[in-house]
Amino acid sequence: MPTYVARVRDSQGKSKKEKVNAESLVQARTTLREQGFVVQDLKESQGFGNFDLKKIQNSFVKVSVKDKAVFSRQFAVLVNAGVAIVRGLGVLSEQCSNPKLKKALLEISIDVQNGINLSDAMRKQPEAFDSLYVSMIQAGEVGGVLDDVLNRLAKLLEDSARLENQIKSAMSYPIVVGSIAVIVFLAMTIFLLPIFAKIFKELGTELPPLTQFLLNCSEFLRSPSVFILVVALIGGNIGFKQYAKTPLGRQTVDRLSLKLPLFGDLIQKSSVARFSRTFGSLTRSGVPILTCMEIVRETAGNQIVANAIDAARSEIEQGGMISIALNKEKVFPPMAVQMISIGEETGELDTMLMKVADFYEDEVEQTVKSLTSVLEPLMIVVVGGMVGTILMSMYLPMFKVFDKMG
Repeated sequence: MPTYVARVRDSQGKSKKEKVNAESLVQARTTLREQGFVVQDLKESQGFGNFDLKKIQNSFVKVSVKDKAVFSRQFAVLVNAGVAIVRGLGVLSEQCSNPKLKKALLEISIDVQNGINLSDAMRKQPEAFDSLYVSMIQAGEVGGVLDDVLNRLAKLLEDSARLENQIKSAMSYPIVVGSIAVIVFLAMTIFLLPIFAKIFKELGTELPPLTQFLLNCSEFLRSPSVFILVVALIGGNIGFKQYAKTPLGRQTVDRLSLKLPLFGDLIQKSSVARFSRTFGSLTRSGVPILTCMEIVRETAGNQIVANAIDAARSEIEQGGMISIALNKEKVFPPMAVQMISIGEETGELDTMLMKVADFYEDEVEQTVKSLTSVLEPLMIVVVGGMVGTILMSMYLPMFKVFDKMG
């Protein structure tokens, strides 16, 4: 059972520290109040002796988009039904299956009980609720339409989850099939070719260049020198990831990703769809335009797109139009820019952004289907070519033996 450390004030008004064992923060606070203390601060003890395996396991758990979408939908129903926010948070935390989200909801509930606004309490839980979520909740609180905003958030998160799943489905097929092909190729090279190498040596046959090359590869893969290659590949991967985290590296990688033959168009369309859906939801919820641009920049998912959004934000600060700035950067498709321009001119920017999002989400879906139809036969050819190369290298020397025997 976790141990909690609290700074409390007793009946005489003196401040002191108290320790209490409880299942949760709520239970610990209740226990201290029953003892006649006024709780000023309460947190879980981080002492060395309190080794909690469950807490370590929970640290690896993430709050997924689906988790937040389900919570938003359920919370909206409770708020719309007139249930108090604290009560609603308590009900949802009890039935929440994600331990990290459950803990965040419990702490938010305590903060709200202490008079903190819901959005400010959520802002203290960045691992569960990002700036986009908090800003929309804040707008809902100010406008008195929290249930409507929660429904919009649920719709936004559900659409985002669907878009992510479509992209993952397009990426997963070539990765899985390619990995299997590499494993089969290595297994045949390492274990099968050496058996035939002994036969060729006994026959004294001159080996074709292809066979000799693959036998050299097999010998290298079975030697200790292969560890140098493995270390080099791991080091190169780590170095690449570190470079990609730098501003210049991330910009270079994201620019190249937009120019990829098959996946560049998919990445661009998904970024435009995510930008339009998020921006439209924020403006519709009453979030100021400049704040919207800051939030959307963080959720763009591509540094080149984020730079274009930055330029648009600067244009707005100087009294310009979003569409003009986006058109200058040459990142967004012309049709998307034209639709945003029409939305600005007619005063229906949020509606037009939602239409842009709908259009490009459909485009992403069609692109995924096209990619799948192209990649399936392509991967079959690749796998067949790798296996065929191994088989050809084994049979070519046999043909020479048969010619001599003939």
